Amino acid sequence: MTRANPNLIAVGDNCLDAYLTKGCVTVGGNALNVAVQWRRQGLSARYFGALGPDAEADIMLAAIEEAGLGRSDIEIRPGASAVTLLADDAGERRFLLESLGVGENYIPSAERYEALRQADWVHLGTNASEKLVRRLVVDGVPFSIDVSTRHFDLWLDGVPLVFASGPDDPGEPVEPLLAQFKAAGARQVVITCGKRGSFYTDGSKVVAAGSMPVTVVDTCGAGDSFIATFLVSRFFEGLSEQAALDRSAERASETCTHLGGFPQPIRVIPQWLLAKYDSVIRTTQRAGI
Repeated sequence: MTRANPNLIAVGDNCLDAYLTKGCVTVGGNALNVAVQWRRQGLSARYFGALGPDAEADIMLAAIEEAGLGRSDIEIRPGASAVTLLADDAGERRFLLESLGVGENYIPSAERYEALRQADWVHLGTNASEKLVRRLVVDGVPFSIDVSTRHFDLWLDGVPLVFASGPDDPGEPVEPLLAQFKAAGARQVVITCGKRGSFYTDGSKVVAAGSMPVTVVDTCGAGDSFIATFLVSRFFEGLSEQAALDRSAERASETCTHLGGFPQPIRVIPQWLLAKYDSVIRTTQRAGI
């Protein structure tokens, strides 16, 4: 189908990423990044997620508003906002700490869920709630989910489209993993394999596409740009699977040329954040991580 301005909603994870080796923080998370990329393409997009009543949330809310998303779509719930501590090696991230906060297993409020039922497409970020996945399937909502490397942690029977990370080694076949997802009940599957490229299947065929060479600054959010672009290209612009994969690879490569999952002001890590996670930082430093 084609539609000029589809109603798109991304649901789930957000995160304050602290790059310890660079001394800066950026705002991201799979679902949030996807919503921002839709907005950057001029589309009507919303982001539903949760933050805690803390200083981390203040930073993230500012970035969310700067990206053109509605602050009122964010729920403030008791607990902590998600924070990730990262080290960086030539653009490749190493996770020193990943605290999912109140966004883990996030389920939107009743009012927000009704908006999901009316959406043209919903995308669920990583660490999604299985209860939410099952409910969307039962209600016949068109949606996708990024399972990342946690391939079969969730119930996938009847899920319209699954995105996953796969092997970047050309010597390791992707077809068995595609078949496993189909056996688990996913109707369509896209596997991204870094520099190796990407693969799509609907069960009747497998389509492969390459990646776009680029000088990497940061790989954060590249897969999210890929997802946002594929969904629009394939389902609302009517591009073929091959053309959608190719365009998505191009957008993903562009995201690798800047720090963070989307262009944003780069903020210095606040001293209060370093103090808050001082014990974690010291432990990783002593371990040489």
